[in-house]
Amino acid sequence: MKEAVDHLTERLEGLAPRLGLVLGSGLGRLVDAVENPVRIPYGDLPGFPPSGVTGHAGEIVAGLLAGTPVIMLAGRSHYYEHGDPAAMRPAIETLWGIGVTTLILTNAAGSLRVDMPPGSVMMIDDHINFSGANPLIGEPSDRRFVGMSEAYDTELCAAIARAAEQAGETLHRGVYMWFSGPTFETPAEIRMARVLGADAVGMSTVPEVILARYLGLRVAACSVITNLGAGMSAGELSHQETKDMAPIGGARLERILGRLCADGLPEG
Repeated sequence: MKEAVDHLTERLEGLAPRLGLVLGSGLGRLVDAVENPVRIPYGDLPGFPPSGVTGHAGEIVAGLLAGTPVIMLAGRSHYYEHGDPAAMRPAIETLWGIGVTTLILTNAAGSLRVDMPPGSVMMIDDHINFSGANPLIGEPSDRRFVGMSEAYDTELCAAIARAAEQAGETLHRGVYMWFSGPTFETPAEIRMARVLGADAVGMSTVPEVILARYLGLRVAACSVITNLGAGMSAGELSHQETKDMAPIGGARLERILGRLCADGLPEG
């Protein structure tokens, strides 16, 4: 990690972001709102995992978002690409190593609620790790026993909710269930997820939340809804649908995050 931290610090030339953002499938346009961007391909940073998913750029973009220094991971590596739930650990540890204290994660997700259609944005209040995988398996110290009662920071989530209201954007709230992927869920699995209390399903984010909390970062996460869950609408689900629909909700999320950065992050 030290080599990646040193390289990134040198490239940032004095920029010291405390806010990190992870961008999900089809949400790469958020980087267009960054002023004076510094762009660094993941391949330039030792240990960074390449993303093999279309719709993920695989680069760091740092600069100012509504006057706030930010650093974005434009693209992520997924558990279903490698079978490694800790694939994003080098990237998140590097952000922590340069001084990032707050991490906001985004993803594309399927909705389990008819009142939350494609194009909506849902802030994650809690999650269900249905995959059963965990990025801290094998961690040798007792630090691996991370409490997850408040995985999503209350004050940060409240600030995002205020920003959405001020931006005039509807922000749903709910529980996200992590499936391993890469196949989409079956209609029976969607029915099960609803019974268990999930509001949205997806194939990412939860391992990163666990890693961020392990490092002591404040965490919030938002899902851009790209489809209804299997069996809730006609037709088969596809990754192309995800890429096509993500920019619609992504534009809403961009306005919310822009307002958040303009107002300033809560202290803590």
